[in-house]
Amino acid sequence: MITSTSDPNTVEPDYDRLTEIKAFDESKAGVKGLVDAGISKIPRMFIEPPDIHGKSSSFDGRVPTLDLDGIDRDATRRNRVSNEIKDASERWGFFQVVNHGIPLSILDEMLNGARRFFEQDNEEKKVFYTRDPSKPVTYYSNYHLYTSPAANWRDSLSCLMAPIPPDSEKLPAPCRDIMMKYSDQVMCLGYTLFELLSEALGLHKNHLRDMGCADGLSTVCHYYPKCPEPELTMGTTKHADFDFLTILLQDQTGGLQILHGEQWVDVPPIPGALLVNVGDLLQARVY
Repeated sequence: MITSTSDPNTVEPDYDRLTEIKAFDESKAGVKGLVDAGISKIPRMFIEPPDIHGKSSSFDGRVPTLDLDGIDRDATRRNRVSNEIKDASERWGFFQVVNHGIPLSILDEMLNGARRFFEQDNEEKKVFYTRDPSKPVTYYSNYHLYTSPAANWRDSLSCLMAPIPPDSEKLPAPCRDIMMKYSDQVMCLGYTLFELLSEALGLHKNHLRDMGCADGLSTVCHYYPKCPEPELTMGTTKHADFDFLTILLQDQTGGLQILHGEQWVDVPPIPGALLVNVGDLLQARVY
């Protein structure tokens, strides 16, 4: 049991962070397990330094939202959208897409499937709990649990869906079918985005795909249980994605921010939209 105080100003001479982390990890219950246990104070391992919290800025700009409708039927429109993606990638590193071809029913069911997994009985889901990144399906809380300054208030499920799709029977039952359907749809959208990005760079539309940029897909679901002291912790701290592209499906809760220049900017969810993040591997630095 984790019993340390959540007051960052309290001196605890006997506090052993590693012991607390190990107890949490070995429970295989995640943050959801803490909430289910009825805690009213968060464990000290989750408390973030005060200066790490992102703040909404007075910046009145919004992440660009791009409409992909008609790009396969109208060459002029496709060229315009390609240029819009280039501009958004250069100025923001992010953009939202609508009319992307993935039915709203699949997006909604993917969110529901993720919730079903995390909200099932812990005895069912903990069989997937592991810190072995070589496994195709991993349930865990905080990838960098033992090395980060503070743990994030979230649990995660990661499924490696490409280049070699997993045996569907090895996926968790609560989200098995929708995980397969959603991942197939996201792969198709990824192909389209890489084509548009290639064209935006003045290259053949298959250039980035031929380089292997679209070969892999890891579908990751994050779950953020209600926190009794949200002012002390974060669901996700500041980070950069180390892939080629991240395609993010938000629920309607909100709270996502991106760093634009030196300002944190809110990204309110748009029903049916997907947020695209240009990852580290696709960026070029100009000196």
